Amino acid sequence: MLINGSKLVDYPILSLHIGGEIARVTEVIIDPNSLSIIGFRVEGKMIQDDVGDILPIESVREFSRMGMIIDSIDEFVDEADVIKIKKVLELNFDLVGLKVVTRKKEKIGKVADFTIEAGGWSVQQLIVQRPAMKAFFDPQLVIPRKQIIEVDDYQVVIKDEHEKVKSKVAKVDPTDFVPNFINPFREPDFVNERRR
Repeated sequence: MLINGSKLVDYPILSLHIGGEIARVTEVIIDPNSLSIIGFRVEGKMIQDDVGDILPIESVREFSRMGMIIDSIDEFVDEADVIKIKKVLELNFDLVGLKVVTRKKEKIGKVADFTIEAGGWSVQQLIVQRPAMKAFFDPQLVIPRKQIIEVDDYQVVIKDEHEKVKSKVAKVDPTDFVPNFINPFREPDFVNERRR
């Protein structure tokens, strides 16, 4: 299931232990090296000073329309507790707002949103807001993950906007067609069946 990244902000966190909502997502933490979600910053009435405000992605048991389901409030950690999350937070990386350019340095626009796959928690597509001149004909552009070449602090580099994806299409000769099914309505030919 693909979900817009913007829909994850303010998404409820549900606890199996309590049987209801315990927090809401305030920030999605994305690792720029892998373009995958590694955690969420959360806030809620039950989050006190002694409880961390980071939910590692491994703690999410299930993602549903009602919310993200976790075991209990004990799943929340402090940002200093998980080294990988701490390093990513120190980068202060935000995918939304980055410039998108081609490898030939042609400006495509800015990242307005992204889609993720709920099971794998990786960014699958970038939704790019086009510059004023290009927005007249095409206000938004969807860039699939396989088009992304590089991501840094300031921009996302993609393959050329007009570059065609090469695909090998096998040419099939219709005279070579051999059906791979048995017609259940034909009379059985026992003589030919024995020869096979």
